[in-house]
Amino acid sequence: MAIQTVGIIGAGTMGNGIAQACAVAGVSVIMVDVAQAAVDKGLATVAGSLDRLIKKDKLTAEQKDAALALIKGSTSYDDLKAAQLVIEAATENHELKLKILKQAEAVLAPEVIIASNTSSISITQLAAATTRPDRFIGMHFFNPVPMMALVEIIRGYLTSDATHDAVKALAVKLGKSPITVKNAPGFVVNRILVPMINEAFFVLAEGLATAEDIDAGMKLGCNQPIGPLALADMIGLDVCLAVMEVYLDQFGDSKYRPCPLLKEMVAAGQLGRKTGRGVYTY
Repeated sequence: MAIQTVGIIGAGTMGNGIAQACAVAGVSVIMVDVAQAAVDKGLATVAGSLDRLIKKDKLTAEQKDAALALIKGSTSYDDLKAAQLVIEAATENHELKLKILKQAEAVLAPEVIIASNTSSISITQLAAATTRPDRFIGMHFFNPVPMMALVEIIRGYLTSDATHDAVKALAVKLGKSPITVKNAPGFVVNRILVPMINEAFFVLAEGLATAEDIDAGMKLGCNQPIGPLALADMIGLDVCLAVMEVYLDQFGDSKYRPCPLLKEMVAAGQLGRKTGRGVYTY
């Protein structure tokens, strides 16, 4: 099944980024959020992002207008009926996602594929809350969506081959490089990335090197664009801690124990860039 129209639930950072990626690739979008103000903000964000691409000579004014014309903003789930694929892109809250999925299912035809842009919640578990587990899949985009090439396509226990193939084909059409992943906590990228960040905190706590030198070592020695401690500040130390706690709980393996320094910093409210102070001061 070729996907020509994509519904997106959530007009925030991830939702409007996915909308932009679709529209630039010529795919029609219906972007839904609960409040008109949120929808308008999402549309304005896309317009601003496209303007920046024009300034960098990566897009023409005509291409910007064509892309914006393909995005319809709405506060009504009924408008999602035109989509062959609906992507849930709400915040990482299990109960909220279940509520959204139930609302979406009430208006969608049985053959419509539903995807979740979750970075941590079980696709199998979310799929089980729907009437179409075979047509449910994870489609984990990375932030900022228009710039990042990767999409993790996560198969739930009952996801069909046809669903997987249709969603993978769409990702390729969007100019992304998809990887296929089985359902497990953290999937692939965060399963490797967050424990690495946690280990950087152990190295810092043990006084092996300064934060600056740890980050410089990983940038210069492993060719990473940003060091793990600076990245933790960007992600949010509370988010990193929450992910490690999920891994420890789900896998029951002590190698996922959160670093005490990370826990202490979160307890102190030093969460990174969003609070002005984490490993570094902003």
